[in-house]
Amino acid sequence: MTKKTQKNPWLWIPSLYMTEGIPYIIIIVVSVIMYKKLGVSNSDIGLYTSLLYLPWVIKPIWSPIIDLIGTKRKWFLSMQFILSLVFLGVGLSTSGNNFFFLTLAFFWMGAFASATNDIASDGMYLIALKPAQQSFFVGLRGTFYRIGMITGQGLIVIIAGYLETSLGDDSKAWSYTMILVGALMLLLTLINYLSTPKVEEESKDVPKREASFGKVFSTFFTKKNIALSLAFVLLYRLGESQLVKMASPFLLEERLTGGLELSTSEVGFLYGTIGVVALLLGGILGGIAISRDGLGRWMIPMALSLNLPNLLYILLAYFQPESILFPGAVVVIEQFGYGFGFAAYMVFLIYLAEGLFKTSHYAIATGFMAMGMMLPGMLSGFVQEWLGYTGFFIWVGIAMIPALIMARSVKYPREFGKKTD
Repeated sequence: MTKKTQKNPWLWIPSLYMTEGIPYIIIIVVSVIMYKKLGVSNSDIGLYTSLLYLPWVIKPIWSPIIDLIGTKRKWFLSMQFILSLVFLGVGLSTSGNNFFFLTLAFFWMGAFASATNDIASDGMYLIALKPAQQSFFVGLRGTFYRIGMITGQGLIVIIAGYLETSLGDDSKAWSYTMILVGALMLLLTLINYLSTPKVEEESKDVPKREASFGKVFSTFFTKKNIALSLAFVLLYRLGESQLVKMASPFLLEERLTGGLELSTSEVGFLYGTIGVVALLLGGILGGIAISRDGLGRWMIPMALSLNLPNLLYILLAYFQPESILFPGAVVVIEQFGYGFGFAAYMVFLIYLAEGLFKTSHYAIATGFMAMGMMLPGMLSGFVQEWLGYTGFFIWVGIAMIPALIMARSVKYPREFGKKTD
């Protein structure tokens, strides 16, 4: 039996999922920008920052602990506090000869804390909301997760760019920026402490109490059509997993070496202003569409929406426009397409987690999602250096073909996610 202290989901879902998105984007993407500005090579950036996905890949190993011990709320609040300390540590480690090793060490600690925060936060979402609410709010959830990411990739990067210019020292600029991120995480932890509902699972819940790690895992891997489902999870973002690692270096790279030579602040502006509006619109419309018509109606259109905008980077790399308007238009289309297309992916993951151990099974599913981002991303820097930016983006376009094939082949109830009330 579950005892719930009811709170309006509109009050806690936005802040909870912003607090998922910010540390993830700082660790996985903003670290790329930081290392690029601090002189690290593309191959090292692609390899080592992609390895930071590993905690999200292996988080199913410890997800049963969160399902069986304590409460989801205590877990995510603890992890969010740890993350605030981690970013403080990064900020204090950006100078000196060993900055790459030290900051990576802190990012690794942050990655484990962030992955654990994701497990507990997603568990709260699955436990506190009814199935119809889960489908309805998936757009809001995905949108604010993405807003958290844009806050990191947009506002935080704009601040870093401003500090680079005003201080004339990239190392100090990124030090102050990461300390600011730590303070922001501490503030969000406090907001989530005040806003999230208390969902306490009673110790007399026998199926939960008697569950073992083995049972949690075996019940996931014996689900119907599980091999096909996991292939879909791994391949749906095959193109994006490579694009996301090289998009920022491409925008920042000098024109002589194939980039657009935008400033750090300009890159932050593109993702943090017009990108946010497009993302909001796409994410909300995606959730509403599935809630109205069901997942089956929108799977293929959403797969196309997420993948096709990647082709626009081929034009950017080929023409290297001097005006910021062309890159700005690409960002708008990409962010809208991502917000709209990612809704189908998230609803499918919710479907895949159905059953007694929702929190653990969702963690396993998102672990495979992270693996699908990590492995191609590790090679992205080497592929880019081999093919150049134009050739690399052509390859990214080719990589969407398996995603579209799997979106057409994967099995699920066509009406899943449709509001029935």
